Amino acid sequence: MNTTAPAKTPARKPAAFYRAQGYVAQESVGYLMRRIVSEMALQIDRRMVGDGLTNAQWLPLMKLSMGQAGTVAELARACETDTGAMTRMLDRLEAKGLCRRERSSEDRRVVNLRLTPEGEEAARGIPVVLSQVQNECLAGFTAEEWRTLKSLLRRVLDNATANVADET
Repeated sequence: MNTTAPAKTPARKPAAFYRAQGYVAQESVGYLMRRIVSEMALQIDRRMVGDGLTNAQWLPLMKLSMGQAGTVAELARACETDTGAMTRMLDRLEAKGLCRRERSSEDRRVVNLRLTPEGEEAARGIPVVLSQVQNECLAGFTAEEWRTLKSLLRRVLDNATANVADET
């Protein structure tokens, strides 16, 4: 029996851009990213209000329409929330006539999710709003700057997920 632990991926040396002394939260990358996401969500909410959708409601609709989830548990994972919160959200979406739950004929414990025709129609409008809001936030960027920004954000995300994986 091999009792040696698997070798860890060599840790990357962290950057030294921030220091505790003189730290200004409003200048941190995390703060700026969170503010961008918050502002975009607010703009999306304002535009979706005419369709009767909130920021929390359009994401599950879009995930269902894209086939990224078919059950409550899958949808909760895809939306990065817990199943209890997702169940309550689905109650509201179902009350609006946008989705329905159907018990699986193969396994009675499984509840499959389906968009109604009204839900499919609502989901078709979501990418339109998302594209408008993101394009407005990127006003003045060149195509090259846009590609560079996405590349840099992917690197930050890769570093963040690698750090989490290293800790487990």
